[in-house]
Amino acid sequence: MSSPKEPSFRESVDIMFNRAVALMDLPPGLEEKVRVCNATYTVRFGVRLRGEIRTFTGYRSVHSEHMEPVKGGIRYALGVNQDEVEALAALMTYKCALVEAPFGGSKGGLCIDPREYEEHELELITRRFAYELAKRDMINPAQNVPAPDMGTGEREMAWIADQYQRMNTTDINGRACVTGKPLNAGGISGRVEATGRGVQYALREFFRYEEDKAKAGLSGTLEGKRVIVQGLGNVGYHAAKFLSEEDGALITGVIERDGALFREEGLDVEAVRNWIIKHGGVSGYPDANLIEDGAKLLEQDCDILIPAALEGVINLSNAKEIKAPLIIEAANGPVTSGADEILRNKGTVIIPDMYANAGGVTVSYFEWVKNLSHIRFGRMQRRQEEARHQLVVDQLEALSDSMGNTWNLEGSFKDKYLRGADELELVRSGLDDTMRIAYQSMREVWHSRDDVTDLRTAAYLVSIDKVARSYRAKGL
Repeated sequence: MSSPKEPSFRESVDIMFNRAVALMDLPPGLEEKVRVCNATYTVRFGVRLRGEIRTFTGYRSVHSEHMEPVKGGIRYALGVNQDEVEALAALMTYKCALVEAPFGGSKGGLCIDPREYEEHELELITRRFAYELAKRDMINPAQNVPAPDMGTGEREMAWIADQYQRMNTTDINGRACVTGKPLNAGGISGRVEATGRGVQYALREFFRYEEDKAKAGLSGTLEGKRVIVQGLGNVGYHAAKFLSEEDGALITGVIERDGALFREEGLDVEAVRNWIIKHGGVSGYPDANLIEDGAKLLEQDCDILIPAALEGVINLSNAKEIKAPLIIEAANGPVTSGADEILRNKGTVIIPDMYANAGGVTVSYFEWVKNLSHIRFGRMQRRQEEARHQLVVDQLEALSDSMGNTWNLEGSFKDKYLRGADELELVRSGLDDTMRIAYQSMREVWHSRDDVTDLRTAAYLVSIDKVARSYRAKGL
């Protein structure tokens, strides 16, 4: 259990904000404007289920409208409350600013355990929640655009989009009212994997800089690095899968609700994921050691720790025992402000959530643009690219030297070179570019200022400055 003096998630966000603005020269009024949550709407609605009316409580919070629409996920969890939603909305503001997605920050939540309901019941609940929000413009392509979060996914987003379109039959941009939809309902290739893919790109960028690796006491590449992942949901699974399959990292530990798996030689991420889906947890998995107190594995020796589930899992009670020299926050707020201070003093490098899990909102931005433009990426130029590349290949192969030898290009090279970029490749390219540029903006502050000793403060400084500039441009 956490210590009683542990700050709440909301307090942690405020503490970290305060630490950053103390290093800035903002007028007090503007500082307060950036800090406060603009509005929170609480809705209580009834749905007739199993022969009785059940009342549900939901929230939609708008932190900042320095840019519109505002953007942020909707989570389904029993622990959802106003403080949590407002803290998450604030993080969304800073996250969007950091990765230059043109949105303000918002967040939504419904107090519900989705596992307690059947699919048709969840659809009734989701549609009614969407109706309550949409009729107040809390779901709208131009004003407020939700996305999936913990406990929600493509299915729920499709229901929300359909509900909005039923209510707004003449809105030609209706599909853009929500992102994270299935492909056949206006979604975009690469959205499901986006947050996990963003974690991979963030780590790749970190490992490009010798100076940054040295701060964490690491060297070389990601290959062979020992990684422990807490939470093998959508984000943790994709991050672990890509890091192991494409970068050669060893996923030595996986922490889940019912315990943790540890294997020094590395776990088969796909096999573990399939086991969890089939059995509802990691218990009984045959090819690894089971640790019943899963949280203890957070303290295991490793190179990279990826908390990818709930907030506050690294707190005052266990921060001193954390051995990983590099932590990348795939979840929102997994390290409390108190733990953050302990870890910073130990020299642990933390790649902050505001940056590390921004892959989701980045690809959501691409989906929103796709919906507004009413055409998938690559449709206009892909075959033209292939035709131009074919011209180059044909010319090269037609060239002969004086000895009569002909250029013969290797088949695999030709195939790769000739293939025009499809939507998935363009999405990955855009995400990679976004993660690189955002990291560079953080590290520039990190390395150029003596009063900035960590990446989290650097991220807050970059993002708060961008939000403040937007407000100034509006005349505030």
